[in-house]
Amino acid sequence: MRRALRLADRAIGLSDPNPRVGCCLLDSAGQLIGEGFTQQAGGPHAEIMALRDARARGASTQGCTAVVTLEPCSHHGRTPPCADALVEAGVARVVIALPDPNPAVNGAGIARLRAAGVVVALAPADLAAAAHELNIGFISRMQRGRPFVRLKAAASADGVTALPNGQSQWITGPQARADGHAFRRRAGAILTGIGTVLADDPRLDVRDVETFLQPLRVIVDSQLRIAPQARVLAAPGTACLVHAGAPTRAELASIEQIALPASDGRVDLHALLARLAERGVNELHVEAGATLNGALLAAGLVDEILLYQAPLLLGQGLPIASLPALPDLAHAARWRRIDATPVGEDLRLRFRPA
Repeated sequence: MRRALRLADRAIGLSDPNPRVGCCLLDSAGQLIGEGFTQQAGGPHAEIMALRDARARGASTQGCTAVVTLEPCSHHGRTPPCADALVEAGVARVVIALPDPNPAVNGAGIARLRAAGVVVALAPADLAAAAHELNIGFISRMQRGRPFVRLKAAASADGVTALPNGQSQWITGPQARADGHAFRRRAGAILTGIGTVLADDPRLDVRDVETFLQPLRVIVDSQLRIAPQARVLAAPGTACLVHAGAPTRAELASIEQIALPASDGRVDLHALLARLAERGVNELHVEAGATLNGALLAAGLVDEILLYQAPLLLGQGLPIASLPALPDLAHAARWRRIDATPVGEDLRLRFRPA
């Protein structure tokens, strides 16, 4: 199963909006005879790739065991059901790390396998947890109807993300920036605000790591103030503008524009996340300024904070998020640290709500 999870990891930046799945096939002696991982949407799933690999090796799949990180699908989508393919291949036993939360599956794949006489077993809890982590965004979209939201920031040791004049390039080193691109690659979309676009003119694409897919770049621009030549609108990949019913601008006609309900003149963030989920966005990666970061945090919409902390002291400057003053410490939002990893000269910290 750990090998299958490593295979599934190779589907990051490839399989969205489908889940990241790996599969290993073992003969009766426990020898590996085939393996694979989910390809791009509309392409073969992990089980099909493993079966093809076994056949290419000249191995028989009759009576073999399939070890798969997610319950085989049981419905006709862009591809036929993987549960049926395993039955037809003569697989005798299937070990699954995690049931599929997709309502179109949700146990139906396991039921179909068992009805055909296939023995189905679930992996231990630690492997199930690893499979859950790998597909945390897909699970969020299936169960909550919204993407898993990861808010990324780079700051000094005293919590400053930019100097008072807006200068922020570069607070962290090249290794941290490359690591940040690896997290961008995980995402179906990258979210930023018009303030960041006007101040920094970022590209927000994936450059420092290889990827098959470029995340959709989503710019919250309530009044459509963006310049047509902004780098975030250029290839590779595509971008869309989210506004609150702003007047149409002819020079932006070639860019997708989404009008959403407004709350106090600003885009309704709950509506935005629901719309992105409808588009198949599993993980939403946020690289924004203090205003949008603060709005997402205040709305309780951030599932993870990804913070790269540099060994610098910058003094006065811009904060990670604009949040209201608290009356006392008892009112502070509590987070738990799930990761603290040195990356070059910097420290990567990850927090989730306690």
